Amino acid sequence: MRYPLLLLILVIMASTASCVPLKDITYLQENETATDSIVSLQQQQPPYRVQVGDILSIRLKALDQQLVEFFNPSGEDGVSLNEGFYYDGFAIDTHGNIRVPELGEINVLGRTTEEIRDIIEQRLLADYIKDEADLFVTVKLPGIRYTLVGEIGSSGTQNVLAEKVTILEAIANAGGVPITGDLTDVLIIRQYPGGQRVHHIDLTQIDVMQSPYYYIQPNDIITVNPLPQKAIGIGTTGLQAFTTILGLVTTLASVILLATR
Repeated sequence: MRYPLLLLILVIMASTASCVPLKDITYLQENETATDSIVSLQQQQPPYRVQVGDILSIRLKALDQQLVEFFNPSGEDGVSLNEGFYYDGFAIDTHGNIRVPELGEINVLGRTTEEIRDIIEQRLLADYIKDEADLFVTVKLPGIRYTLVGEIGSSGTQNVLAEKVTILEAIANAGGVPITGDLTDVLIIRQYPGGQRVHHIDLTQIDVMQSPYYYIQPNDIITVNPLPQKAIGIGTTGLQAFTTILGLVTTLASVILLATR
């Protein structure tokens, strides 16, 4: 009787150790229990500086609209908003320039949208429009484009038409992270003028909202790695692990009994 009992104890211990702990799959956990938390968000984010491959949406308005009509694309029927940005926007080439009607090439690499707006305004005021009050320029990025890969509901590239997007919103748009995903070490691969950097963020902690990486930026790549339990293949819940290990132990015990007879 001692061998079956020993096997049963081993099965229970292994299944307990292999299942995914609740703390590893719960978002925004508080250090204290049963109290409401007030967490200050990291609202002041460094302004995004445009990079090669970005597409800018530039629109001009003036009292005499004919003066700037050449600048504003008319758009086509049947074209989606994202497609319209792609065809009518101003793409930043490998040299960091955009080609603007009448104004020619303008170097915008590493500049914010506000800085680019000022450059365009100054050129137009110098050559075309004499009164600053007659001109209104808007420069925007056509939404926030990001990519999600790894242990995620629906991996791929998405574009959200918003000024700000949190990493939780980005993950929710992709169907969330399954129980086999590691929330404690989510990777954000972010592009900078000098290259790419990898940042780590723990989505199980409530103070993640104070992280400088809580708000994503255009061209971010968000990677969610699988938990070790998935790689081992013995189940993510206690019942799954118990069933799998019990089957393995039963098979092993049968082989031993047949070999000893």
